[in-house]
Amino acid sequence: MANRSRVLVTGGAGFIGRRLVNALTAEGHEVTVADLRAFRDPAVHSVTGDLRDPDVAGRAVRRARPDVIIHLAAITSVLASVNDPVSTYQLNVDVTARLLELAREHEVGTFLLASTNAVVGDVGSAVITEQTALRPLTPYGATKAAAEMLLGSYVNCYAITGAALRFSNVYGPGMIEKDSFVPRLMRAARDGEGVAVRGNGTMLRDLVHVDDAVQGTLAAWHAGHNGPVILGAGQSVSVNDMVATARRVTGASIPTEYVPVGSGEMPAVVLDISLARQFGYRPRYDLEAGMATVWPDFRPGA
Repeated sequence: MANRSRVLVTGGAGFIGRRLVNALTAEGHEVTVADLRAFRDPAVHSVTGDLRDPDVAGRAVRRARPDVIIHLAAITSVLASVNDPVSTYQLNVDVTARLLELAREHEVGTFLLASTNAVVGDVGSAVITEQTALRPLTPYGATKAAAEMLLGSYVNCYAITGAALRFSNVYGPGMIEKDSFVPRLMRAARDGEGVAVRGNGTMLRDLVHVDDAVQGTLAAWHAGHNGPVILGAGQSVSVNDMVATARRVTGASIPTEYVPVGSGEMPAVVLDISLARQFGYRPRYDLEAGMATVWPDFRPGA
């Protein structure tokens, strides 16, 4: 990688995107963000619009003249994908295909795709590796699997360096607009309310701090990694553990109500991050330290 590169980040005004853009600019790269929302930083070029519009995608690539595209823009909610599979396909597959073709046409050397371990579906309590077969359960997982396959074909046919970054459940500062379980816990603590827990709370999840996810993204890029790579904490916790940790961090009681498990819920997510460790990925946050970085955004008076 050159000392200074031109980087296009799609979805760069989002939760992970903002932290990634800050890290890229800190490394001295020239960054262009393409997002529905403008990125308000004079050090960053911003292209505002819906990437499902071919004109917006083309304008973003022409404006950035990128050496690398980091494609974060996506529908990432499993529930949203089940309720609206067509929109999920359009954003997660069509836009990826369009950006890959633009990368080929403009001779972009590297393409990093934000993916997910949901591409493997339900493997019970088995450890998930990059070699685990793809059997997605939901439109979200299926569209990300399709995007990974598209990326692989461009890596194979057009000499693009391409990594599919399989993020686990990402959390951290900047989640005020999110509705995943960690921000739900934070809002419950702030408002003196409780949370619904699916099943008996023993489902296992791997939660990775956003700054660790960013570190892993940069490490995969700098290493010139091709193919999928799992970026998680490498340490699974139960939902009950998450509630107990939130209680310690916030000092709130956070009552729980146990409700039925929804469709598409995996009983466990246990990840092997040894491949990422080979190129220098080192997650720094355990759950308690990580949640402590989330609470200030929600704490009364914040």
